[in-house]
Amino acid sequence: MATTPTPLPPTAPPKPSWDPQAGSRTNPWLRPTIRIRLTLLYGGMFLIAGVVLLTIIYLLAAQALHVGNELPFKLVGGSVQPTNNTCPEIIGQSSPDQFNAVLNTCMKEQRQLALDGLLRRSLIALLGLSVIAFAFGYAMAGRVLSPLGRITRTARQVAGSDLSRRIELDGPDDELKELADTFDEMLERLDRAFTAQQRFVANASHELRTPLAINRTLLEVQLSDPQASPELTQLGKTLLATNERSEQLVEGLLLLARSDNEIVDRKPVDLAEVASQALEQVRAEAEDKGVELRGQRAPAVVQGNGVLLERIALNLVQNAVRYNVAQDGWVEVTTESRQGQAVLVVANTGPVVPAYEMDNIFEPFRRLRTERTGSDKGVGLGLSIARSVARAHGGRIAAEPREGGGLVMRVVLPV
Repeated sequence: MATTPTPLPPTAPPKPSWDPQAGSRTNPWLRPTIRIRLTLLYGGMFLIAGVVLLTIIYLLAAQALHVGNELPFKLVGGSVQPTNNTCPEIIGQSSPDQFNAVLNTCMKEQRQLALDGLLRRSLIALLGLSVIAFAFGYAMAGRVLSPLGRITRTARQVAGSDLSRRIELDGPDDELKELADTFDEMLERLDRAFTAQQRFVANASHELRTPLAINRTLLEVQLSDPQASPELTQLGKTLLATNERSEQLVEGLLLLARSDNEIVDRKPVDLAEVASQALEQVRAEAEDKGVELRGQRAPAVVQGNGVLLERIALNLVQNAVRYNVAQDGWVEVTTESRQGQAVLVVANTGPVVPAYEMDNIFEPFRRLRTERTGSDKGVGLGLSIARSVARAHGGRIAAEPREGGGLVMRVVLPV
């Protein structure tokens, strides 16, 4: 019986001995890198400066030799007359030895004067050339490093929560352009990531609105039934309060997702008016808790979104009213403009807050010495929303404990 030969396993195709990308790579010695450009620039500057300095020294030396070799006397009618004030004692010398000695002395003095003049003119030329070289070097360095300034300005704008900025640096394919392109690519990825995150939160919030609205409607219908038992009515009220809390959480998440972007459509908004409207909305709650609302509000106009700025004031005032003392509590809201900035300050009485907890109160779902859930004072997003809105307006918000208890919340926005 014939046996079937076992087929050999297929061999892998041979690997190419050449790199397909080798031909597209630029020779590093021919690439106009920053090192090569700076080498050529400063080498050329030194070469030009050397040529200019050598030319100046040559001209000064020629002039010095011309002056130093001039005879300090001339023969007129058989007598000796000095040509300058270098050697006046040459007149009246009768013997040849005395005449030659005086002549040698005069020639040495004239050469020394020529050398001193050469040194003095050379130092002046060197000083002038140094000033020109430093000015030219400063200008050329600024021109070479101007892309770094552009990258820095873009990074500063991105730090202000504007991820849409790009450097888009043109020019030679050197290290600075490679850095700028890498930075643009990083910004593009960050922008996509933040946009996707905000879109997800917004879509999730919108999708959660519908079932929460249905639950609220069903609970309200059930509570409106006069034949419902007291136990069922109490359960319905509890569920309705829980549903309302969930709706507030969804609205807070949606607003937090929207407020992280920089405000593009800006209009004049008076912080005094915004704070007054926030106080009117919480006045009934403050009266129920026995909290006094006070403070003077001076006009402080900023460029921004009125709805979002009102949310900052409302969240701060609500927190100040809800987290207060049981008796004789107060909330003070003031606004003012100073040094090109608008300031909103919300201070209140309340429990003593340690300074080390100040950095945590702006985090989402964080409360001071309370659990993440189980509090009826809010959903834990008020201060996070306030910080996001302040950053979107190019400002900042800070908290500090007040002496005697309570907090002082300070919002600073550019005018």
